[in-house]
Amino acid sequence: MFENTKRLCDSFLQMGVPGFDLCVYKDGECVLRYMGGYSDLDNKIPVSGKERYNIYSCSKPITCVAAMQLWEKGLFSLEDKLSDYMPEFAEMTVKTEDGIKKAQNPILVKHLFGMSAGFSYDVYSPQIKKAIEDTNGKCPTREAMKYLAKEPLLFEPGQRWEYSLCHDVLAAFVEVVSGQRFEEYVKENIFMPLGMENSTFLLPENERKNLACQYGFDGKAYDYGKGNWYMAGSEYASGGAGCVSTVDDYIKFLEALRIGGKILKKETIKFMSHDRLTDSQRATYWTQETHGYGLGIRCPKAGGIHTDIGWGGAAGAFLAVDIPNGISIYYAQHMLSSPNQAIRSKIYEFVMAELMGKEEFKTRIEKDEIIGEYSYTF
Repeated sequence: MFENTKRLCDSFLQMGVPGFDLCVYKDGECVLRYMGGYSDLDNKIPVSGKERYNIYSCSKPITCVAAMQLWEKGLFSLEDKLSDYMPEFAEMTVKTEDGIKKAQNPILVKHLFGMSAGFSYDVYSPQIKKAIEDTNGKCPTREAMKYLAKEPLLFEPGQRWEYSLCHDVLAAFVEVVSGQRFEEYVKENIFMPLGMENSTFLLPENERKNLACQYGFDGKAYDYGKGNWYMAGSEYASGGAGCVSTVDDYIKFLEALRIGGKILKKETIKFMSHDRLTDSQRATYWTQETHGYGLGIRCPKAGGIHTDIGWGGAAGAFLAVDIPNGISIYYAQHMLSSPNQAIRSKIYEFVMAELMGKEEFKTRIEKDEIIGEYSYTF
């Protein structure tokens, strides 16, 4: 079993990805752990399965879970104005064809979850640069938002879906509502209860050397260094891209979502997994062909064959939790601008075809022209 899934992963190496690590759980048991290539390409150190990675946007589901824990306690409503908790967002401006004008609509908390608040993904906008300068490079999470609020929005809140700093703002929101630093809240309420001992949102500088080598791709792999471009400062816990984790740790988080009841109620996870895109938001959403978008995660689309929730990360990480089928999938690599970025999501389809024998996925794969030169036979 999984011969096609393994071939797909092996093809990533031939595309130029230095190494990968794939973990698949079915009904609480690991049914596939497959890794290949190198964690250190220059020194030919094979992937061991114990590597720590910058998981980038796979941080987002963690941040959204943290916020939803507070929602479960009744500490806020999704329909609340963000400015009720963070006053700096009360008077926003917005870019228009006629110049910068006062925003007509308030940012609601649900807009943060739904990537529809109007922010950009410019971590080094003029105001954030000023925050870095004013704080001597620290740029604490909550303080940084006071600067971000001075930047004009790209559009009226709720108008469209735009990948952005929404979940970084959500991390600061968690700080305000919980009264704790975001990284400490997540450690206490998610990482520690799940035994995620190698996960953190603020990796000490002296531990950064322990990260797996990080690469970029420009026709071939090159050493990108071990920094995280999305971290605006030494105290900036980026809810959208700042987590460092391992495959063993992250699969625990995914299993907790699949099972429910550990870090969030089953009902809350189901609530998060409902497609909330409006027609105007759906028009700008990335994976509208196969999925909808819920509270910070891709989710099943009405009438679609995909029944997973999840997301992915800038360096190639990919997650999928299929609650109806009892499946959790986590794939890790450490390459920015990687050549397989557009097809890593095919891992889910391959698992559904091989493990679950789903004919609709077999047909989809056999007709797909973007998964490489191989002929996959089921």
